[in-house]
Amino acid sequence: MALTNFAALTPEQKLVWSRDVWEAARDQMFIKRFIGKGDGAMIQRITELTKTEKGDQCIMHLVADLVQDGIIGDNEREGNEEEMMSYAEILSIDLISHGVRNKGKMADQKTVIQFREHAKSRLAYWLSNRVDQLAFLTLSGVSYAYYNDGSLRNKSPFPSLSFAADVSAPSANRHVTWTGDELVSGDTSIIANTFKPKYKMIVDLVAYAKDHYVKPLMSGGKEYYVMLVKPGTLAALKTDPDYQRAITTALPRDAKNPWFTGGSVTIDGAVLHEHRLVYSTTGAPSGQKWGEDQAINGTRTLLCGAQALGMADLGDPEWCEKMFQYDSQKGINVDKMFGLLKPKFHSIYDNAVEDFGVVACDHYLG
Repeated sequence: MALTNFAALTPEQKLVWSRDVWEAARDQMFIKRFIGKGDGAMIQRITELTKTEKGDQCIMHLVADLVQDGIIGDNEREGNEEEMMSYAEILSIDLISHGVRNKGKMADQKTVIQFREHAKSRLAYWLSNRVDQLAFLTLSGVSYAYYNDGSLRNKSPFPSLSFAADVSAPSANRHVTWTGDELVSGDTSIIANTFKPKYKMIVDLVAYAKDHYVKPLMSGGKEYYVMLVKPGTLAALKTDPDYQRAITTALPRDAKNPWFTGGSVTIDGAVLHEHRLVYSTTGAPSGQKWGEDQAINGTRTLLCGAQALGMADLGDPEWCEKMFQYDSQKGINVDKMFGLLKPKFHSIYDNAVEDFGVVACDHYLG
């Protein structure tokens, strides 16, 4: 007997659903507003594979500033050109996947189409949330073995991702600690409950980034940095009188750039964005937090410029449906291939290998 299954999806329909999932995920993804294809974007999106010795990987190019002073007058020009130093960063790629499955015909009181709709919604949120989690951890230099609140990620495959091994701690001249009065060299062991964020922290961080030639984002001929903060950090800033006074004189935003969208405020060249996934130690057990006794809750505020993060984005997710138990149960799975990397280069100004576009600032989180 020939059976007709109206619930089956054609290849064209699967393609549409996979695109719908990714579009829905991108809409929910916090980092999407910072993604761009050029080297002026905070998160550079790379969509093409490059053949390397290790196989198909993605290459991200960084170009350093010129060092020499050139020539003067009518002196010889030819033969005195300076080589532009470029650095190629390799982004490893991997696949993350997740699925859902209904219990069966008797338990499922909704139609198959409704099951698909709910599956798309839940899987799209899962995909966007996990990409956000991994992006924040990568920028912060924190292992994928941990959640963004510092708690251990038990029974997770994420620490085995091919690009998990590329996660690196903040470099020496891109890592600072805010003491409540000034920026000092990054050291989580000295953090105390007096290391509260203030308006001066924003001013000093922007100045620090400029002094260390962290490439800013450009808008309307002006330089900006994106500052990613925990909601508790923004709450503490709002109680600072200097911050309150600065807000009243803050310049209007340039709405042409998407990274202004959702920003809490633009002040002194910093566009502040709050998000719960900014790394903190609130979920870590006592003895694994920060401070001398490792009992202090802290957070890692991120000041980001251009090419702070590289993201290999290789096409739409793949959507797959499968029947189980004599076609009485339906399962739906989605997977996405991508990769993340916080690029590094040899800074001629710091004479060391440094993170290219991000400064990590640790401080107390009450």
